Amino acid sequence: MKKIILASTSPRRHNLLQQIGLKFEIVPSKYEEDMTLKLPPHELAMVLARGKAFEVAERKKSGIVIGVDTFVVFGKTVIGKPHNKVNAKKTLEKISNKTLKVYSGIAIIDAKTKKEIIDYEISKVKIRKISPLEIKKYIATEEPLDKAGAFGMQGLGAIFVAKIDGCYSNVVGLPLHNLTKNLKKMGIDVFSYRE
Repeated sequence: MKKIILASTSPRRHNLLQQIGLKFEIVPSKYEEDMTLKLPPHELAMVLARGKAFEVAERKKSGIVIGVDTFVVFGKTVIGKPHNKVNAKKTLEKISNKTLKVYSGIAIIDAKTKKEIIDYEISKVKIRKISPLEIKKYIATEEPLDKAGAFGMQGLGAIFVAKIDGCYSNVVGLPLHNLTKNLKKMGIDVFSYRE
């Protein structure tokens, strides 16, 4: 049985895989993301996901490596993680009462055979109007600082989400339907990899 390896340090991705009972190993990728690449969002998501998976596959030499990259697009602007309170405030003010697109690229690589499947998922998220006081209080929790788009769908940030069109787990950071569909194409039945 091939080992499943998640090339991510994201607690949200770990939780989603644990939620479906998948047995996996965590090997953080050393791949350096370049969000400035001039590509359409779906292509950028796939390029970044592949970069993460490929770097780990080269080091591990065996196993099925999963790389994922998720980001938010507002208009034509890619919105990554704000990393600080000033950027979080700007982002939350910008996305208030707007519809965003959440893109996830997924790369699955068999480290031994080098077979690859690269795919993506898009979900639309309608953010309700967020008051200045709510923005201030939310930023004080520090939850938005490490979340793409400055809101955590699986945490307090969920109170700002009026509607999701598409895959919920994609908005959290790992589209499970897409992942399991593509794992199946690689010969991996998730029911056989449960803990």
